[in-house]
Amino acid sequence: MWVRAALEPRKQVVQWAGVVIAAVLVGYLAVLLGDSRHFYTDDTEAQYVPMWQLLGAELRAGRFPAMVPWEWMAGNYSLEEAGLYNPAQLLVYLLAPSFDNLALYATAVKFVFSAIAALGVFRICLAYGARAPWAAVAGVAFPFSGWFLFFDEASWFTSQTGTTWLVHAWASAVLYARGRTGPIPLFVFLYLALTVQYAFPAVESGLMIAAVAAGEYLYQRKWAPVLRMLAAAGLAALASMIANLPILLSSQATWRGDVSTIHNDPFLTVPWSESLNASLPSTVPAFTAWWGHVQPLPMVYIAWFVIPALAFIDWKAAARAAAAWSGIALFAVATLMWTAGPGAIGPLRWPARVLPMLAIALLVLVCVLISRYGEFAPSRRRYAAAGALIALLFIRSFSAAPKLVERHALAVFVVVGLGAGVVWLARTRGIAAAAVLTIVATFPIAFAQVASAPRTPMSYGFPERRSEMTAAFPDFGGRTLQLADRIMVRDEERTLAGTYGSIALGSYAKNLGLHYVNGYTPVGHAAFAGLLCMAWDGGTCPDAYQRVFAVEPSTDTPIVDLMRLDRVVLQRSQYPNAGTEPAPAGWRFVHYPGHEHQIWVLERVNPLPSPGDLIAHESGVHATVMPEAGLTNRATVSSGTGGRVVLSRLAWPGYTATLGNSEIPVRAVAGTFVAVDIPPGTHNATLTVTWRPPGLSISLTTALLALVGIALLQWLFRRTTRQNNHTPPNSTPALPTTPSTPAHPRLPQPAQPNHRTPDP
Repeated sequence: MWVRAALEPRKQVVQWAGVVIAAVLVGYLAVLLGDSRHFYTDDTEAQYVPMWQLLGAELRAGRFPAMVPWEWMAGNYSLEEAGLYNPAQLLVYLLAPSFDNLALYATAVKFVFSAIAALGVFRICLAYGARAPWAAVAGVAFPFSGWFLFFDEASWFTSQTGTTWLVHAWASAVLYARGRTGPIPLFVFLYLALTVQYAFPAVESGLMIAAVAAGEYLYQRKWAPVLRMLAAAGLAALASMIANLPILLSSQATWRGDVSTIHNDPFLTVPWSESLNASLPSTVPAFTAWWGHVQPLPMVYIAWFVIPALAFIDWKAAARAAAAWSGIALFAVATLMWTAGPGAIGPLRWPARVLPMLAIALLVLVCVLISRYGEFAPSRRRYAAAGALIALLFIRSFSAAPKLVERHALAVFVVVGLGAGVVWLARTRGIAAAAVLTIVATFPIAFAQVASAPRTPMSYGFPERRSEMTAAFPDFGGRTLQLADRIMVRDEERTLAGTYGSIALGSYAKNLGLHYVNGYTPVGHAAFAGLLCMAWDGGTCPDAYQRVFAVEPSTDTPIVDLMRLDRVVLQRSQYPNAGTEPAPAGWRFVHYPGHEHQIWVLERVNPLPSPGDLIAHESGVHATVMPEAGLTNRATVSSGTGGRVVLSRLAWPGYTATLGNSEIPVRAVAGTFVAVDIPPGTHNATLTVTWRPPGLSISLTTALLALVGIALLQWLFRRTTRQNNHTPPNSTPALPTTPSTPAHPRLPQPAQPNHRTPDP
């Protein structure tokens, strides 16, 4: 095992960290030149940005939005991908209402998280002993790797944020295991990764911690540092239960109720041959996804240098020190296997989502090894090996997409030219110059990939400015249910003068500050969705019109009244003749000038009695008005023979009810509406109905225990550090720190395994 290399000078580390941030900014500008809406598409425009607006408004009003009751489809934010217990997410929400240009705000937020992620990869490389220039190369390359750039950054924001904190947790785990920092950074970063309320970062974090633990034991051959690291990680998991326990306890009410299912299917399952084709910018992999079998995006691309760089590593020397970097290799192998299937493991579907983890592992592994065992002296054997690797990349890319042979040939020419330039600079000008060229090459490649990519079929094409949206949309007061289907909207109608001036797809209504029942949700209340055949994007089937005005048998009350709706909006293309037919009893069609070509609007003939009353139906009970504001609601009830009260609330787990001082059961009507049975002989008793995230008291207890535990680990770390500072230094000297960068970046040869000097 190698003798520990001297840590990089702090000034040099800070300088290269600045290079990382600046380079990510330049890379973002290059991407925006290729597509100005690249970071405002699909789920970002339909789910995340509107959610930021709503939650920001709720927080500014002094309400913690664990649930927004009037938003039935997506309002349970203790389950949604909201990150309510993640301070960084809360800051995003608080700032959101101050921005009118949503595309600009989304891009700015994603740049910040991408820069933080790049610094995290930079830190991992440094933790494993990489030189700062090569660590910067890995850090800059990651945000512009294929899947992360085209999916996580462009659309799936929670994947981006979870990965952002995971990489810092990885670096902190290694540093803590090797005694170079305390447990608090690991605890904080892992807590942030686990509280984005998304399953993939949580499972990936667990896999990363397991790989680091195994790797550090192989490196140090001591259990104590590994166990301390695992303890800190376990405490972070305990602290994060406040974000994750409600999801587990509510899962049976959602679409994701069956977490035990494991099955395989080809959709977004990546063959290993494709996921290893990581260095040809023109690659378009062959596996099943939205575009058929051949994907038009470089999903499996990592960085142009990753595969050719393997030819310039002294593998014999690296193998002798394999234990020191075994944790990286273990994580790479595990994620590579995951990308190939199964297609679904409980809620974890689409294995291609793990491609960023593989990208991180390979970038870190290559840059650590090239730092410590790079060989750039002239060598025909190494040049031939690099040529063979590039030829294999070409063959694999050509096999996946033969029609793009000219494009692949051009990419080969670019990679060969850049590689030759980097090798020459490393040999004659030093690794700093070589690293700069490697980084700079990232920008035109990212621009070309984005500019040549087709428009994603998942894009909604929402307008960018809230002020323009609000000005064009009807001023719908009260609670609105929309019956529409996104598939009925033609591309040419996706404008404010067309669909988006009248119809709120996804969570569009949150941008407008309107109270729509519909919303975008990956979770979904199964019974309610079935009642109105409502999909994840808030869209409905044609039968929903009949269903919402149907009578619920046990209450003899129409669903529309149990929901206490003020308005039902019908998409004209889905219901072309609805406005020419009689309106349902008690309702009428209302004309909104300028919107008739898109929607029919049904409103009540007479307003709802007792506006703001949460009680939708009472049988055998006399009740006063129950004000619907807040998540604790009260009314005075009386019943001589016993009866039932049905509330206009979706029956999520977490509701409790008390009558006077006694708790009474809460049940659901039609699997959807909160209901309580009032016992006979009740006279002017106070009925209190409360919702709290399930498992809240347990979560708060575990969070407190986690804080006590991490404080104890920090105390032990400080105590051990003080003791070591008073211990005579080891007789084996550490490698000297060299302030200048040598032209030849090869570090000293490692010591023999029986002369191991562990990290302090």
